[in-house]
Amino acid sequence: MHFTPDVFQDVRWELQYDLEMYMREYMKRITPDFVRLSIGLRAPQIYEETAPFIMKIPQAFLSSLISYFEQMAQRGKIPRSDFEILAMTLFSSAFGYTFLNASFEEKLTEVGREDFIKKTVAAFLYGITAE
Repeated sequence: MHFTPDVFQDVRWELQYDLEMYMREYMKRITPDFVRLSIGLRAPQIYEETAPFIMKIPQAFLSSLISYFEQMAQRGKIPRSDFEILAMTLFSSAFGYTFLNASFEEKLTEVGREDFIKKTVAAFLYGITAE
């Protein structure tokens, strides 16, 4: 699969829109069939050969999102932080939902992809407690 940071170039420099776009683009490309294939490629006897190719997808997501956060900080739109951890948090949510949906379809949860994206980004940006 051709998956590079260019996939995430439709940024508007609006945090909520852009983070939703990152998750949406990832989930659009990482289909249930691709998840099943990548699980098969992790078999111990072939993992050393396939690992570099499998890692290109999370690396593209993470490097692009870290760069985005750095640029948002330079523009004064977000404070400086540990951008790698922030990117890993968002990636983990997208990966987890995609993996579980590919594995169990709607048997685990009926939460739709778009609803998951919007509410995950909102929780990421605003937290889960009211002040």
